[in-house]
Amino acid sequence: MDLKLTALSHGAGCGCKLGAAELAPLLAELPAPADPALLVGPATADDAGVYRLRDDLALVQTVDFFTPIVDDPYDFGRIAATNALSDVYAMGAMPVTALNLVAFSLRDLGGEVLGEILRGGSDVAAAAGVAVVGGHSIDDPEPKYGLAVTGVVHPDEVITNAAGRPGEALVLTKPLGAGAISTAGKRGLVADGHLEAAVEAMLVLNRDAAAAARAAGAGAMTDVTGFGLLGHLHELAQASGVAAEVEAAAVPALAGALELLEHETAVSGGARRNAEHAATFATFDAGVPVARRRLLTDPMTSGGLLVALPSARANEVPGARVGRLVEGEAGTIAVRAGAA
Repeated sequence: MDLKLTALSHGAGCGCKLGAAELAPLLAELPAPADPALLVGPATADDAGVYRLRDDLALVQTVDFFTPIVDDPYDFGRIAATNALSDVYAMGAMPVTALNLVAFSLRDLGGEVLGEILRGGSDVAAAAGVAVVGGHSIDDPEPKYGLAVTGVVHPDEVITNAAGRPGEALVLTKPLGAGAISTAGKRGLVADGHLEAAVEAMLVLNRDAAAAARAAGAGAMTDVTGFGLLGHLHELAQASGVAAEVEAAAVPALAGALELLEHETAVSGGARRNAEHAATFATFDAGVPVARRRLLTDPMTSGGLLVALPSARANEVPGARVGRLVEGEAGTIAVRAGAA
């Protein structure tokens, strides 16, 4: 069967997330948890929840799943698993177990395809030292796959998105543009080699980058996924009570991404939602090119870590220095044209 998984999905990867602007007021209506053992809950829109079990042990819990971002089932499984594990690494924690989450039509697509998706997830989990202990599945004509992940961390060693300080540098550990490239791939517009390079980037675990960030004294950290760089930086800055500056020219892009973003044909619905949301908290210098504006709101899948850390130690984290945290209205971002 000549199957194209992306033809079965309305969105691609993390681009199918509900928009942050639409989701926030709904979540605000929910009662806030009052358990004193809850160290990180939903209030700061962090990457995972953290719950203290003992003075020396806390659980880190997250869940992430999405529609296909590539056509190859094995690669889809690997990317989805890498993406799900990222939220635990972003908290400075170590993932230990995972549960498969599957929405799939066995009747229409067959067991072989699902087997390859699950094999991809299993291989990534094994490489990360994570035990897949079970899961849950439903029948669904639109395939979806991901993991619910549990990690562990010492309560005093949690890295949240809410402890950034003015003057800290911002380092991004992976290039942006996977959303544009996957959208172009789905529409038959991507150049040879660019989709493969994007897949390789999405398959890089954030484990080593997180370890380097911890060693360098990271004050705050998050991963960059479906809300784009500006959306996730906005959450970090707002939770930390600071503003931010981003140097557009310093932000790394995957090969081919900027060329695609010169045109609207590679801009997904998720990217448009992100740009509309960013307009409520971000300002752009007149000299920032359109392609780079779009890059900053491109919905990433299995993106890198965005690390806030002392400026003098920024070069200790692998990646690009893309800006800084500054005094100002919490959550606002000024995008400059020049390089950092």
